[in-house]
Amino acid sequence: MDKNKQAQKREIPTVFVDDMLMSLKYFTDEHELHLAIIDPEVCIACKDQPCITFCPVGAYRPQDGRTVQIAVQSCVECGTCRVLCPYLNISWKNPRG
Repeated sequence: MDKNKQAQKREIPTVFVDDMLMSLKYFTDEHELHLAIIDPEVCIACKDQPCITFCPVGAYRPQDGRTVQIAVQSCVECGTCRVLCPYLNISWKNPRG
């Protein structure tokens, strides 16, 4: 076998781990969300709406000046919301992965 052909066979492409990790995409389970408001009317009646301020990533946002919307994709799964909601109105399940 020719030496050039041997060299070509042994040539392994360089792969950088950072590039591989950056190419991965993570999605929440869209069919069964791990996070939900149990009763939107309770949120409307809640004057302080502390969920908007205590979430470390701001996953809870005011909508229409009354209701609260959850940006589930922003959630880092810390569970703070289920502990600090004064009305226990947030359903939080362990995400499937």
